[in-house]
Amino acid sequence: MQFQGGSGAVRIPVRLTAQDPITQAGLAGQLRTRHELRLLADGESDEGLDGVVAVFAADRVAEGELQVLRRLQRGGEGRTVLVATELDDSGLVAAVECGVVGVVRRADASAQRLADTITAVARGEGSVPADLLGRLLDQVGRLQRQVLDPRGLAFTGLSPREIDVLRLVADGKDTAEIARTLAFSERTVKNILHDVTTRLQLRNRSHAVAYAMRMGFI
Repeated sequence: MQFQGGSGAVRIPVRLTAQDPITQAGLAGQLRTRHELRLLADGESDEGLDGVVAVFAADRVAEGELQVLRRLQRGGEGRTVLVATELDDSGLVAAVECGVVGVVRRADASAQRLADTITAVARGEGSVPADLLGRLLDQVGRLQRQVLDPRGLAFTGLSPREIDVLRLVADGKDTAEIARTLAFSERTVKNILHDVTTRLQLRNRSHAVAYAMRMGFI
């Protein structure tokens, strides 16, 4: 189901959630001024609507706020914009892990800035202030160096040897051939494939190869 604005353009449905009624009313007033957005009323179902963007406003990101973000994510709100007064590095990373793809500082939350961010998110793009993006990348790099590298893992979700095995599966090699090529035992190859398919909830070897190719790992 799509909504049309006065000019005939498709309007983006927006679900607004805020921690207090004053913030809720203020942001709602700003969003209603934008012809390209359609603010869903409290309790209004978004069933049948495509491309709903969730906007969540909070002072900071702590456990209570993360619970709200997780609930939005579980509820199918795959596009979430966070409007925050304060946002430290750990809160920023946690918010992204909970599905936030757009961030606006409350001090910068004009009607234009909100509309631009919501529109970008609705197109499937991320929108994070440059300085916050830099802090996020620093945190990601630190996590890679301090936590993942010592365990032989990467943000791809696949370790180097898992990628090697999947690349050989994609080349049509069977378990014995893969084992000989990589100097592994056949049991090791089978365990690697089992771990990949189980961890990433993939159905079989072919599904694992398709996943790896789609994500650009091989």
